[in-house]
Amino acid sequence: MNMNLVTFNIEKLNMKKILSFLVILIIIAPIQSVEAQRNKENKYKTNEIKDLALIYQGGKQRIDWTPDQFVPYVTHQFADGTKDWLFDGFLFLEFTDGEGYNYAHGYAKKQARKIEWEWLLDRVFEKGKALDALDQCIEREKKNIGKAPFKHRIILGVAIPLPKQKDWGVIDGDSLDFNIQSDQVKAAEWYIDQLMARFKKAKYKNLELDGFYWVDEDIATCKDLPKYVSQYIHSKKKKFVWIPYWKAKGYDQWKELGFDIAYQQPNHFFTPTIPDSRLDEACQLALDNGMAMEFECDSKALYGSTNSSYDRMLAYIKAFEKHNVFQTSAIAYYTGSKGILDMYHSTSPEDKKIMDRLARHIVSRRSIKALTK
Repeated sequence: MNMNLVTFNIEKLNMKKILSFLVILIIIAPIQSVEAQRNKENKYKTNEIKDLALIYQGGKQRIDWTPDQFVPYVTHQFADGTKDWLFDGFLFLEFTDGEGYNYAHGYAKKQARKIEWEWLLDRVFEKGKALDALDQCIEREKKNIGKAPFKHRIILGVAIPLPKQKDWGVIDGDSLDFNIQSDQVKAAEWYIDQLMARFKKAKYKNLELDGFYWVDEDIATCKDLPKYVSQYIHSKKKKFVWIPYWKAKGYDQWKELGFDIAYQQPNHFFTPTIPDSRLDEACQLALDNGMAMEFECDSKALYGSTNSSYDRMLAYIKAFEKHNVFQTSAIAYYTGSKGILDMYHSTSPEDKKIMDRLARHIVSRRSIKALTK
């Protein structure tokens, strides 16, 4: 036998294997790299504020938001008598003044002018109500259960400078025309400055201004305006927050629009014909787009209410448990105008039970380090 030929054939065979391996590596490696990157990004969004309560305040159609009314949002008393802190963040927002002027598209017939913007500012910073009432409530609860192990952070809604408006008002001697984007930005910056100045002047003991909220829930009207407003907000070292409705225009562009966090609305609670599978879909959509989640209910969730939506609220809790939302995502809580307050005053054991279940998740989330960005 020719040993040189045998050696040559073995080397040739090994070379074929090596080349085949290299070809496979060249093809598969990029795929694996893309998949690894996708898995890395396929996460819910987290934030310093773990649990953000939406407080609809300002318009004349709203409750006053006194210190007593804030109690069930600040703390929760469980069925066994124990009491603990609840939400660590509060978003104050408004759509309309209740008298025909709107602060975002589609909520009233007339667009709010500078005078209505200033009226809303006065309402947000009214003594004994709103922010001041929340600060008082926290101070009072501190005396009952001790200092909170976290900061109570505040997000303030930005009134939207809607296009086509030419009668808004004057800044620095210039009459603004909201058909011109630079004038829209100028008005938004003025409002943000007003919010920051008034917040600083108030010297709240227990509240920290964390950022601002874009009240429009899609970009159909204002297009890419948030991108330019965000630049100003970030120059002030504050965050920019958004909660688009279900598959709203621009929801999957939230990062490009300059937002620091966006919460996905499932919009399941409000329509009985929408199946619970919408919640599964919403959780997946949030994962795919790196968003956080919104929990939704209102006073119709009360067990004894007419055509009660109690089971739909329960469906949110179960879905968030199933999809690890409570363990891995920042959460915003839409509870209508006063859903949690109504639950608090309810005598129904079922209402106490579901609030205990939700509050238990909120309390336990504070010990999950991964939830803090």
